[in-house]
Amino acid sequence: MPDPSRNAFEQFVHARTPALTRTAYLLTGDAHLAEDLVQTALFKAARAWHRIDGDPEPYVRRILYTQNISWWRRRKVDETIGAPYDAAATAPDADLRLSLEAALAQLTRRQRSVLVLRYFEDLTEVQTGHVLGISAGTVKSTGREALARLRTLAPHLEELLEGVA
Repeated sequence: MPDPSRNAFEQFVHARTPALTRTAYLLTGDAHLAEDLVQTALFKAARAWHRIDGDPEPYVRRILYTQNISWWRRRKVDETIGAPYDAAATAPDADLRLSLEAALAQLTRRQRSVLVLRYFEDLTEVQTGHVLGISAGTVKSTGREALARLRTLAPHLEELLEGVA
């Protein structure tokens, strides 16, 4: 008789891996590192699957974010930008996408994480701070610094940044 818990985990992995990988790519800027991050998060979730009550998505995403933070706290390695993992999720204008990726690559990992959580995942400042283990005030200042840096590094992206803090 098949294990229902295992089936539920396999269905979750099959259904949510593409979305998790897109988020991981935005966090890391590297397709291979994004895959490693998702695999690590799913491995940790599998070990705790029997304890997860309700929707497992927030639990797995929290692992994803905290693992990324752990990696950038442990080693300060220069990021490289590779090809996006999911071509369907990229901007239709390749030059704009490449320009945005190059600008994001010049942000610190914390700045990139704040922008991804705030504007891609649409979390509040408090939620972002909770996920990253920093105060809401630090989220605000880090986001403001990241957006200012993006505006300086890539002034031609101003149209994308309009209406963003």
